[in-house]
Amino acid sequence: MRRDSILARVTALLAFVLPALPLLGLLLTLLLGHYPGCEAIVRLSERIAGHGEACHGAASPAATPKPPRSFAPSGGLLIALGLAQRPPPLPV
Repeated sequence: MRRDSILARVTALLAFVLPALPLLGLLLTLLLGHYPGCEAIVRLSERIAGHGEACHGAASPAATPKPPRSFAPSGGLLIALGLAQRPPPLPV
C-alpha cells in the first residue's frame, strides 16, 4: 500500500469515529451505572418545588384578586375583525 492510501483510510476512519465519541462516552457511563446530570436534575426539582411553596405562602389574604381576563377583541384586532366581516362595497 502507498502512504497516501493509508493516510486517506485513517482520515476516513477518524471522520467516522470522532463524532461518535461523545455518544460512546455517554453509553459507557450509563453501562457503568453512573447517570450524568442526575444530581443537577434533583437540585433543580427541589429548587422548583421550594420556590412554589414560598410563592404560595407569601400571598397575603387581604390581597385583592385580579379581575377575570377578557377575551374580547380590542385595538387593532377589533378593527381587523370589523373590516373582515364587512361586505364588499356596492359598485357605483
